[in-house]
Amino acid sequence: MKINQNYALSKTYYSLKKKWLISVLLFLFSFSTSQARDTIYQISKDAFYSLEKNKLKHIEKLIDSIGIAAPIPNEILVKHAAYVASYNPTHRIPNYVVHVIPKDVLYGSVKRTNDFRIDPLLKIPMADSSDYWNSGYDRGHMAASADFRWSYKAISESFYYTNIIPQNKELNQGAWNKLEMQIREWTIDNDELVVVTGPVIKDNLPKIQQGSHQVSIPQYIYKIVLDYYPPTYKAIAFLYPNKDVPYELEKHVVSIDSIEHLTGIDFFPNLKDSLEDELEAEHDLLAFDSGYFKHQEDSKFQIIDFGKGKINTTQVNDYIGKNTCVCGRVVDTKYNQNGKSNITYINLDKKYPNQIFTVIIFGKDRSNFPYQPELFLRNKTICVKGKITEFKGAPQIIANEAKQFEIIKK
Repeated sequence: MKINQNYALSKTYYSLKKKWLISVLLFLFSFSTSQARDTIYQISKDAFYSLEKNKLKHIEKLIDSIGIAAPIPNEILVKHAAYVASYNPTHRIPNYVVHVIPKDVLYGSVKRTNDFRIDPLLKIPMADSSDYWNSGYDRGHMAASADFRWSYKAISESFYYTNIIPQNKELNQGAWNKLEMQIREWTIDNDELVVVTGPVIKDNLPKIQQGSHQVSIPQYIYKIVLDYYPPTYKAIAFLYPNKDVPYELEKHVVSIDSIEHLTGIDFFPNLKDSLEDELEAEHDLLAFDSGYFKHQEDSKFQIIDFGKGKINTTQVNDYIGKNTCVCGRVVDTKYNQNGKSNITYINLDKKYPNQIFTVIIFGKDRSNFPYQPELFLRNKTICVKGKITEFKGAPQIIANEAKQFEIIKK
């Protein structure tokens, strides 16, 4: 409890301090000489380094105090800046990896480093790129790299092979990726989340045949989510087969107890027994996402013919790079006020992370709208005109002004 209370105070302090510092530095920067600018840049760099250092210290304490499972025979614990891995030297994959997702992860701007490499802290033979190259399996992160985009050091370390397993390509880039995105979204309402991820390791698992390390291929992968931030503690777990399956979050919800039974691992042994028993029995998806089933229902839509010159969201992939008019019902909106570009997201017909078409409004263009788009457009059937582009494979239109929108009365 004390750790959480101290963190709440320090987080508020550093958040205010960061906003004040940015404002002052930007003001001074606009009037400064070249030499003064260099000095201001160094002050700014040192200040942000200090903020990141404090965050890493908090995460390290939280993982050490509650995140590490009871000892596992033959394991090697590897501690990095923002995660701890329990490595299995026999199977050449982690037993589990524990990390913390902070609330501001959604506003991080550090990009993937993609520098997959051997963990320098492990002085034994371990899996490397030669085992995975052309194997047919993705190098699947246990602690998702995007969960660390607030720190270059943390995101780079997530590419150590102590954090990697052979993962079905379609699962890794499909349902599993959506699960990771959803958990990051939950940090908005839960401040920070402790996440434990790992494969279900059994004897006689199949192996990657190439390379020299005989890396085991797990048949199931789990993810445990713990909200240890007061006043309400809660937990949930998910179990997915290591193959291409639909996202269908509700069909993969399990209790931590069931994961412990499958793996033989005792998670969160440092929690008070009564609290541990309560949390590890929970499997209520609505405790983390009270509107999940409503959103799923809202995302079920009928394909509508909107008339000449208009297409529905199921047709957008055929119009990439073209100017057209896309119509559908607004089922999900979000105004990212703390982001770099203050983007407003308007999803038609399907909710994030299953979105099939998104309207993007950048913060600089919000003044061109006589209303708050994320509030006014919600639950309305609309048409939007513009050029359909793609961002990471997802179709979108960037809207600059209100006249691009038409409200359909149906």
